[in-house]
Amino acid sequence: MAGMPPAIQNALAVGAGGCLGSLLRYGLILLAQRLAPLAGFPHATLAANLIGCLVIGALAGLADARGDFAPAVRAFLFTGVLGGFTTFSSFGYETLLLAREGQAIHALANVLLHVGVGLALVWLGYALAAGRA
Repeated sequence: MAGMPPAIQNALAVGAGGCLGSLLRYGLILLAQRLAPLAGFPHATLAANLIGCLVIGALAGLADARGDFAPAVRAFLFTGVLGGFTTFSSFGYETLLLAREGQAIHALANVLLHVGVGLALVWLGYALAAGRA
């Protein structure tokens, strides 16, 4: 990728990482279905979200401690792989950053808006599509 503009390098890194992350999530779904086929709980989604949060925290800690993650590597891992695996990890990391920066009100607002408004919009979208609104 040498010689390419950084924006193109980052876009390709995100695309490649997103593909990998999506495949990893699909594999996790298949594994969860095999381990808990009729459990009635979204185990795969919970597992993806929790694993993604642990991994993004660990990677962010490494990046901050070592300072050696190139922009394309960060794009590949954070936005691509983890974005394809789960965007919940990004939500968790961004909320942590807000809290660490002393922006507790913004961190709380981020949580309430994502969860509260997100659930309301899922309901609204479903109701509109199903003709129940």
